[in-house]
Amino acid sequence: MIAIKKGQPLVTLITVHTCKPEVQQQLVELLAEALNTIYRHVPGFVSASIHKSLDGVRVTNYAQWQSREAFESVRDNPAILPFAQRVAEIASFDPHLYEVTEVYHA
Repeated sequence: MIAIKKGQPLVTLITVHTCKPEVQQQLVELLAEALNTIYRHVPGFVSASIHKSLDGVRVTNYAQWQSREAFESVRDNPAILPFAQRVAEIASFDPHLYEVTEVYHA
């Protein structure tokens, strides 16, 4: 479960994918497949969520990892390459690592 809390020893990967509206759902399904078959089984993975924009041109992935090293270890996994290639065929993407600095609730 996603736990967005300040001061947690986690890193957050936020990736914004940009695509054409006609492939947005395909991109969502591809990212979900990668998360279900690979990422969620990697040591150090905590959680992820996929968000699609209402205008149809973006898909954002919010993923939490126990550490930067845990996240970086997945990049060497050869099973990721076919997914990354398929994503690159239908979308551009801009990934960055973050730490939570503030959280507000109603």
